[in-house]
Amino acid sequence: MSDQKGCVFCDIVAGKAKAYKIYEDELSMCILDIHPYTKGHCLVISKRHVPWWHELTDEENASLFNVAKIVSNKMMETFKPDFIFLYARGRRIPHTHLFLIPTYSGDVLDRFFNALENFQESPQMLAKLKETAEMEEAARLLKI
Repeated sequence: MSDQKGCVFCDIVAGKAKAYKIYEDELSMCILDIHPYTKGHCLVISKRHVPWWHELTDEENASLFNVAKIVSNKMMETFKPDFIFLYARGRRIPHTHLFLIPTYSGDVLDRFFNALENFQESPQMLAKLKETAEMEEAARLLKI
């Protein structure tokens, strides 16, 4: 478990920085995020300093996602969200971490992903607006 100078996650793993530890195994640790989007928002971090999850060993990767699964199941049981949002980061803090965020219909993340999915699908939706039937309906609705 490498200790990279100035890495807050390495300091947490080493016990040098305060964290609200939720769960850990030999290779990974889950902590509460100190800047939560929702109650229970957690981070699963690798104990070894590695910037990107795909650079972890197979064993470390299995541990990381197993810890995420264990904690997500507890979140589902405790907070009863619609789903647990999971994504991997490593850019701002170059130490592998997975975000686990209990997410509810209509909250900021749900709205963000609905907008993103809508954007992804928009070329098809916009093309449909050009169809004769759609144009005729719009004209009929707007005709003064």
